[in-house]
Amino acid sequence: MKPALDMDKIAKGLGAERGGKVTAGGGYFGAVQVASEVRARFRVPPRGGRTTDPRWTVRRVIPLTPATLERLAELAVAIRERSEVNLAPMQLAGLLLEQALEGIGEE
Repeated sequence: MKPALDMDKIAKGLGAERGGKVTAGGGYFGAVQVASEVRARFRVPPRGGRTTDPRWTVRRVIPLTPATLERLAELAVAIRERSEVNLAPMQLAGLLLEQALEGIGEE
């Protein structure tokens, strides 16, 4: 397993200052960012099974159209290839939902 990067230490070593989290939009760079976040957050549970974010403890059923589920499945396959983490379509949906909520202001 790769060690986690200390971004503050890296910035200090480069003589830089961290300005906050940068979010990518859609397209290639957005996909690379999601793949990176999957690698950083998802772990195999202690008892085995599918990799997941250990902070996810609540499970709910979310209704989707077949087209949306198919698109999530396609994206999950692409991210699996980049991150080498077994990502399910609904795990991707949860991750994208969290990212979308982070982008919404308090107003």
